[in-house]
Amino acid sequence: MITLYTWTTPNGRKISIALEELGLRYEARPIDISRGEQFTSEFLALNPNNRIPVIVDDEGPDGEPITVIESGAILLYLAEKTGRLLPPGARGRCEAIQWLMFQMGSVGPMLGQAHHFLRYAPEVIPYAVERYAKEAERLYGVLNTRLAGRDWLAGADYSVADIATFPWIASHDWQGIDLDRFPEVRRWFDAIAARPAVQRGMAVPQ
Repeated sequence: MITLYTWTTPNGRKISIALEELGLRYEARPIDISRGEQFTSEFLALNPNNRIPVIVDDEGPDGEPITVIESGAILLYLAEKTGRLLPPGARGRCEAIQWLMFQMGSVGPMLGQAHHFLRYAPEVIPYAVERYAKEAERLYGVLNTRLAGRDWLAGADYSVADIATFPWIASHDWQGIDLDRFPEVRRWFDAIAARPAVQRGMAVPQ
């Protein structure tokens, strides 16, 4: 059994989607970050960086429980545990990991800043709004170029790269993005959104 500590954020939903896609048994434990539950001593014992998601797998690589933090590391752990969601062969695996790291290093941080300054900042800061709105546009353009002529970010195989990126694109309206301006991203987004496992994963935690 895997215990998933999560909340209704893109980073949390990456993991619930992967767990649903892989058909692994898991229990979701909500960590309400709006109430500061990520700062409790119990949660800090799991992740000293006070960030969700975290998983605890009762059946780790050596048969003992293992705790894994950081969403990218969790996705790679689950893929390696099951032998799924990473393309076969060194070249395909490299492609998937590259685009997973693109999500971790660019899509998540930059779109997260767009969310903050466009929706949550207590005052409008024009410089920040313009900076992150422009960066969101640029990143959607990168994704649109990458997906031209490919079904998925890693090519022919649906992978952890797609799962990691999808929940951020699901909030495109929060980023001021009209998805129809990026037709390749729209095609890719609609294909993932139609997957039953994705729909279940996006609803976690209830």
